Amino acid sequence: MHWGHTVSRDLVHWEHLPVALAPSTEDDADGCFSGSAIEVNGKLVAMYTGNVWTGPDHDTDLKQVQMIAESSDGIHFTKRKEPVIQEAPQGDIHPYHFRDPKVWEHNGTYYCVLGSRTKDHQGQVLLYKSDDLLNWTFMAVSAKKDENGGFMWECPDFFHLGDHDVLVMSPQGVKPEGEKFHNLHQAVYVLGKLDYETGTFAHGDFQMLDAGFDFYAPQTLEDPEGRRVMIGWMDMWESQMPTQEHGFSGAMTIPRVLLPDGDRLLVQPLPELAELRKEAVQYENEAVSAKRTFDSINGTCLEMKVEVNIQNANAFHIKFRCGNGERTVLSWVKQDGAVTLDRTKSGAGVSGTRTVKVKADNDLLTFHLFLDQSSAEIFINDGEAVMTARIYPGEKSDDIEFEADGEAVIERLEKWELHSAFSPKGGM
Repeated sequence: MHWGHTVSRDLVHWEHLPVALAPSTEDDADGCFSGSAIEVNGKLVAMYTGNVWTGPDHDTDLKQVQMIAESSDGIHFTKRKEPVIQEAPQGDIHPYHFRDPKVWEHNGTYYCVLGSRTKDHQGQVLLYKSDDLLNWTFMAVSAKKDENGGFMWECPDFFHLGDHDVLVMSPQGVKPEGEKFHNLHQAVYVLGKLDYETGTFAHGDFQMLDAGFDFYAPQTLEDPEGRRVMIGWMDMWESQMPTQEHGFSGAMTIPRVLLPDGDRLLVQPLPELAELRKEAVQYENEAVSAKRTFDSINGTCLEMKVEVNIQNANAFHIKFRCGNGERTVLSWVKQDGAVTLDRTKSGAGVSGTRTVKVKADNDLLTFHLFLDQSSAEIFINDGEAVMTARIYPGEKSDDIEFEADGEAVIERLEKWELHSAFSPKGGM
């Protein structure tokens, strides 16, 4: 495992840079696993997990340590020779599985959370502190969950937002509960309060960051405007993506802004993504009952916003990437009070459905879609829910259809083609 590297000045326009970290020492010989970076006195300091396989079983035959690499130009990194955390702490902490450090500074002290599990395989997060990023002191098992918490918590992130401290993590082994937790592994957050003296984090229950298929290991940053911006891995462990035979399958999501909303977070697309728009098409006050299509509302790489009144509808469907028997279907059903994303006929490889409960205040629903070849990112009701999926239809499957049981009225329909995010503007 390597650290790829892209750079942006605005989180909209990006430039590829050379690989930042690659296995090169005896402590990271089999992978520079996940971690984070922080700016200190004009230098970029990356903290990451060095991984070594000690045998054929990747669950039991491994050694993990936490390492530091520094860069004065943000591109070329020099690794510290010795790990800064050599081994997992004593106690009910699995000696092999502790990884993915996320670092932040609070009142002049550095802290990091690490993903972990107990010796009998229950997920948990560890908290460390340091004055210099080199000498770390274990504080506590900061967070864990007794019931249905999974066997391992990966890729933790920690920050303060609104009235809450927020812990984001990707728990493995969580069992389904109703419509929730149907992916192989999850991406969730909990709200609470961190005691910086004891290191313990009193928190609520898991809440999902994404109700779709392909969203894992998200990490956040605070931008210059003070917004908390999140990007996730748009894939899922063990999913059979058709592009694997070409040597790749993963992708990253668009940047998403997290907003506090009482005892939950809203997740919205970064507003500046509007800079990528071109060739706008718009319709207003269009009734939908039987199947309807609209001129120029189609494509494979686009942004689309749909505001629909469902007062007289029992169901409303948006079907995209349609053609040659293929389609991906986004459906709201009044009886269920829920939206379902169905990719059983979306094309090659992956399949299945996911469902999330949503509210229809004043009989209105909003859907904000970003489609890009094999990806679909769908924001519902201004961030009340998000559904992410990888799909693999044929390249000619580019139609979009609307349909209702009863009558729905699309009060506003907007669609834009999109410029490439990897363009000269932005970057270094």
